[in-house]
Amino acid sequence: MRQTVVDVPVPAQARILFARADAELVAAQFSPEPWERFSHAHLAALRAGAGVLASRGAPSGRRAPRTVWELLDATAPELNRWSTYFAAGAPLRSAVDAGRFSAVSEERAEQALCAAEDFVDAARALVLEQAAPAAVPQAS
Repeated sequence: MRQTVVDVPVPAQARILFARADAELVAAQFSPEPWERFSHAHLAALRAGAGVLASRGAPSGRRAPRTVWELLDATAPELNRWSTYFAAGAPLRSAVDAGRFSAVSEERAEQALCAAEDFVDAARALVLEQAAPAAVPQAS
């Protein structure tokens, strides 16, 4: 039996979202204020999570709209640790969006940035692993 290598490409939308995640990480790294670093880091994670969803597809149904983190739990349970972490940070990002900049400490901003960097890497690896060439047996 022969084997054929099948290359599953990464969807264009997923590539775009990961590029946007990378841009948010750069913005976070160069942001002087803790609230800015936190906000950019959280957005980077959201973009990467959306990239995974664009690659794997979001679950369908007639439920109320769900967050990226809930959808990610359903489609990529191996990233659950990350989705739980960033879902817990969503209220803080909402506070920042509402102008409560003092809500984010220097330490919390740094934690979010480190977590976002790790999550973007893990999410990208998952998508690339899915798109890696696979050997498919074929009858000769």
